[in-house]
Amino acid sequence: MRRELFEPEHEAFRETVRTFVHKELVPHQQEWEEAGQVSRESWRAAGEQGLLGFAVDDAYGGGGVDDFRFNVVFDEELVRAGVSGFGSPLHNDIVAPYLMKLANDEQKQRWLPGFCSGELISAIAMTEPGAGSDLQGIRTTAIRDGDDYVLNGQKTFISNGIMSDLVIVVARTDPDAGHQGISLLVVERGMPGFERGRNLDKIGQKAQDTAELFFNDMRVPARNLLGEEGQGFVYLMQNLPQERLSIGVAAIASAAKVLDITKEYCRERTAFGRPIGKFQNTRFELAEMATEVEIGQVFADRCVRDHVRGELSIEHAAMAKWWLSELNKRVVDRCLQLHGGFGYMTEYPVAKAYLDSRVQTIYGGTTEIMKEIIGRSMGF
Repeated sequence: MRRELFEPEHEAFRETVRTFVHKELVPHQQEWEEAGQVSRESWRAAGEQGLLGFAVDDAYGGGGVDDFRFNVVFDEELVRAGVSGFGSPLHNDIVAPYLMKLANDEQKQRWLPGFCSGELISAIAMTEPGAGSDLQGIRTTAIRDGDDYVLNGQKTFISNGIMSDLVIVVARTDPDAGHQGISLLVVERGMPGFERGRNLDKIGQKAQDTAELFFNDMRVPARNLLGEEGQGFVYLMQNLPQERLSIGVAAIASAAKVLDITKEYCRERTAFGRPIGKFQNTRFELAEMATEVEIGQVFADRCVRDHVRGELSIEHAAMAKWWLSELNKRVVDRCLQLHGGFGYMTEYPVAKAYLDSRVQTIYGGTTEIMKEIIGRSMGF
């Protein structure tokens, strides 16, 4: 089915992205997986190519084009190339909107040029050991003391956690005000009291540095407050739909890629004297998955189009996040089964996809939380 989401400029951009990904990222993937993180050189190369902060105003070194379809193109090409550690989706899709919409002029001058050049790698720290999808359960505190906030607490499962130079930290500035006491502070590399734990050992996405972060009586200048004090929860609710859509976009791209790989495998792999694709069970499995992937892509593209128009609802973003990530999990699992014993070997792309994609139903809000959001929107 022909996709109608993109214009000629997006397809031209896709060629630029594809060339960059295969030249600068793919050759290093195995090396980065062994190291547990990508290289800073790759970030700077992306910045030089104009692939970081392309929605940021050109006055700060960005592309000046706020069109989420460009984000989609970049995200899709990373998935199709099997690059799972380069954190540009977090940088461009998740962190950029906070800085673009909430940072004041002085903050933009300080942070956005490096954000766009790849000199400043970003992260956002929401999750804590005792608070995951329930953002109102956050216990990290930031108490105002003169010209500073004194930050204390711990974050975990933070993507780009080891390499990040700018971390948007979700903290309680008023512990007694419920969700109205949550604010956003930007913590910078090298600030006293900011410590990083180990690079967490995950089952997949090995090249993505994921860390624990610790804040011990850390003094964060009040000028690093992002937006207004006490409005952090509102800002999170405003920006989470794009984060969830980004996860859904990557999920359906993964499902489509793995299905293509599996179709080719079923044409070449023989059993009992004929290609396994000739067996009715295999054809039925592939037919079901092909249908589901087509439906998923249409829904994903519609959500992206709505988002570009500023019309994507919180519940539709939640639908995209849970259904597309669960679809990807299901498709990858069935494709691995069709590969037989070879599918269990990590040298095969289907095995890597199986490991890398499993987290999609968890981060950005679990499937269960997405269903809760949708259910509440129905009046229950």
